[in-house]
Amino acid sequence: MPRPHGNILVNRHVANPPAGVDELPSFEVPTTTAEDVINIANGVFSPLTGFLCLNDLDAVVHHKRLSDDTPWTIPILLDLEIPDSIKEGDSILLTNKETGLKALMDIEEIYTYDKKLLAQEVYRTTDINHPGVAQTFSMKEQLVGGPITLFQTKPRPFDEYHLTPMETRILFKEKGWKEIVAFQTRNPPHLGHEYVQKTALTFVDGIFINPIIGKKKPGDFKDEVILKSYETLIKHYYLKERAVMSILRTSMKYAGPREAIHHAIMRKNFGCTHFIVGRDHAGVGNYYGPYDAHEIFKEFPDLGIVPVFFRSFSWCTKCGGVVNEKVCPHDQKYHIQFSGKNIRKLLREGKIPPENMMRKEVADTILQFEKPFVE
Repeated sequence: MPRPHGNILVNRHVANPPAGVDELPSFEVPTTTAEDVINIANGVFSPLTGFLCLNDLDAVVHHKRLSDDTPWTIPILLDLEIPDSIKEGDSILLTNKETGLKALMDIEEIYTYDKKLLAQEVYRTTDINHPGVAQTFSMKEQLVGGPITLFQTKPRPFDEYHLTPMETRILFKEKGWKEIVAFQTRNPPHLGHEYVQKTALTFVDGIFINPIIGKKKPGDFKDEVILKSYETLIKHYYLKERAVMSILRTSMKYAGPREAIHHAIMRKNFGCTHFIVGRDHAGVGNYYGPYDAHEIFKEFPDLGIVPVFFRSFSWCTKCGGVVNEKVCPHDQKYHIQFSGKNIRKLLREGKIPPENMMRKEVADTILQFEKPFVE
């Protein structure tokens, strides 16, 4: 099992509120920011102990590393409107109603930044049609950097599926797993997903299926549908002792190659040794090449987790199974591509997708939901 990123598994939890915290200036933050706080506290974002200060932000933007040279590609930032009465060295209280978050933040730095430069370097574009760029341009004019200390959250939906990096590391050790491959998903599994997972699993001890849970756009599958469909797949088609599923609450940035590195780092912190990277990983629209997220790993020989690359895969009617370009000699006319759009269309019509697209048990599970899609 790899050491955590930066060689330390961060834990910024305390059981009781720090003295005098209720007297501090309080700031209600968005749920996505609250989830960043929780991920920092749980060690998902190790080695970060808080939101980035300017020297780390500059290093991440220009060099894809923290100022101490640790690989890091996605800035974790807190934008707040801070009154003049609050200075560097002061402490504030961060709150969020949806998560029940209460966290102390010690302000190390209050600073301004260049939104256009940030967007261009992280997303490779300043086009506001890119969701990450739009989010960047909507941020406030000041950033606040410094460590956080989390002392309160409340129960949330799907907590029964949630494991922290400390918990997954203990679980993997108890299972005797030394090599673990992580698979990220935002959709119910079709046969192509199963093929990728099982191909990678063949060479390691276990697979960590890690769905991203959170804000969805209309037309996406609901979180509960994704989780129940994976439970069905694992129950019927995986060895119980070889697969673990746990959710990850974090927002997608759609930063393509940079986000692929970020996703790998998070899974390294969970204790994984390998991470599956597919076609157009974390991409959106046509902002990135289909395999840019593969190429960027060449810049990080010191990342500490092994990427497992998958290019194209499809169902070959001649072979009678799922294939990729390295194993199938047959013409494209024999190939059926895995189309999420077509699968969603059939499910919307209440139809079971063909068996060469999706397991019947998985489709049945999805269709048990009266409204499986976000509206």
